Amino acid sequence: MNNQTVEKLYQMKLHGMAAGFHEQLQNPAIAELCFEDRFAMMVEKEWTTRENRKLAIRLKTAKLKRQASIEDIDFRHPRGLDKAMTLSLATCEWIRNHHNVIITGPTGIGKSYLAEALAHKACREGLSAVYYRCPRLFRELAIAKGDGSYLKLLNRIAKMDLLVIDDWGLAPLNDSERRDLLELMEDRHSLRSTLITSQFPIPKWYELIGDPTIADAVLDRIVHVAHKINLKGDSLRKKRSKLTDAEHQS
Repeated sequence: MNNQTVEKLYQMKLHGMAAGFHEQLQNPAIAELCFEDRFAMMVEKEWTTRENRKLAIRLKTAKLKRQASIEDIDFRHPRGLDKAMTLSLATCEWIRNHHNVIITGPTGIGKSYLAEALAHKACREGLSAVYYRCPRLFRELAIAKGDGSYLKLLNRIAKMDLLVIDDWGLAPLNDSERRDLLELMEDRHSLRSTLITSQFPIPKWYELIGDPTIADAVLDRIVHVAHKINLKGDSLRKKRSKLTDAEHQS
């Protein structure tokens, strides 16, 4: 009878409840609990299983490069990172309110890690996210134009609660790229959130975009509703490299 019950739970795709029921059968002490408590435990197991499955899908879609997390951010390194502001952003209310985040600072200061940590937290909060390095984003859009999937790609990105564009401004945009950027920002303005990291301060972005009219339109949709983080100081990457070298020499 128990085997039939477990099999039926699996057939109904109630894998968590099936696992929970099997665990109860293996633990004689569970028999001391009332029916309501035992049933609640199986429901909790099913709910947790489904939530973990959905989180795994969101993280796979996000395409994050590393296992970055808010809990592992280094606030001790002197780089101008405000802990209170960072923890406030970690609540993801800025995403729910369709605001943006701009992180600027020199190379190696931890911009990408912070961006991915916020994207990872968004996934944990049940929000969708996708990460792109800027050159790859424009390369994928160019390929999509060639194979006829351009609008489909734009629509897929537009539906994401959070779009992360990392390493913005490594090279000035050409005409096609600046128009792509305008399309992306127009789709997201007041509807979705965008997080951008860059080595360059915001005033420099006009020059990087190239066309003054498009630059005004793009930045108007990004900057005015953006939380700004300007990091300074020595490279974290270089600091960790020195620590690693010292460990090898000891």
